[in-house]
Amino acid sequence: MTFLPLIKDLATTYQAFERYSARHIKSMGLTETQFDILATLGNQPPMTCKELGEKTLILKGTMTGVLERMETKGLIERLVNEEDARSYRVQLTKAGDRLFKRVFPEHIEYLSKAFNQLSKEELEKVRKSLTLIKSVLN
Repeated sequence: MTFLPLIKDLATTYQAFERYSARHIKSMGLTETQFDILATLGNQPPMTCKELGEKTLILKGTMTGVLERMETKGLIERLVNEEDARSYRVQLTKAGDRLFKRVFPEHIEYLSKAFNQLSKEELEKVRKSLTLIKSVLN
């Protein structure tokens, strides 16, 4: 069972990343879920809730409430899905796009402060290791 410490390290590393990232997202007046949706819809064509859920990994029940609140704030709009009238597509409004263009680069810069402490080679080695672990779990 030599892999058990790795599982703990993976979990605590993810938790540390979430804490670091969430602190900054909150300082910009957003929830992590709202930021995830903004970042996913930014510079992209409208997508269905299903597509948005797959790209963000946000659960359907959570997604509905967050989208409703973002729509109320004027950040997203729902469009009729011409391919399937039973569903709709979601896109950023002009206000949502302006917010995306402000907060996304700012957050990337914030994350860079941490990740730039690692060399390009170190980052690539970690990425390859994580990819390998993911491949054996699929």
